[in-house]
Amino acid sequence: SGNYYNQGEIRKKELEQSCFLLGIPASDVTVVDHRDLPDNPAVEWDTQLLAAEVLKHIEANNINLVVTFDAGGVSGHANHISLHTALRYKYCCFEIFILCLCLGCCVLVLESVNLFRKYISVLDVPVSCLLPRDALFVLTEEETEQARRAMRCHRSQLLWFRHIYMLFSRYMVINSLRLL
Repeated sequence: SGNYYNQGEIRKKELEQSCFLLGIPASDVTVVDHRDLPDNPAVEWDTQLLAAEVLKHIEANNINLVVTFDAGGVSGHANHISLHTALRYKYCCFEIFILCLCLGCCVLVLESVNLFRKYISVLDVPVSCLLPRDALFVLTEEETEQARRAMRCHRSQLLWFRHIYMLFSRYMVINSLRLL
């Protein structure tokens, strides 16, 4: 629930506001509040438990596309890496494979890039276009500003370095993904 700094309720509201700005209704937002899946950048979540939670959510909501982090978690955040690990988990991968075949559900992982590429913003577009990937999303100026507005909804997390992130990160403009 985002309760690392005892701000779980605040962060839930911020998430709903951010999703609203992105056109995602609150009814489509699910916050998992599980005592064994604590919000903590240093804690690796239990792979089997997380895989079961993800699969339950996919099946219950007829989801046809999952976008998650790669093994680097984009920022090295242990919770982000745990999501990737759970989706790669042997049991879960088989289930995801079955879901892809039967329900048309696919899993894309967001590519982690080195620090230099991470902070060259739009200048990373030519590099990303040349490198192999399964999907590439380049936002327009208007879409980038919408993403920044959505990020600003997360006031409790807007520390100084996240302002720099919003200005210079390629992830605010370009995202390259691979099929799991």
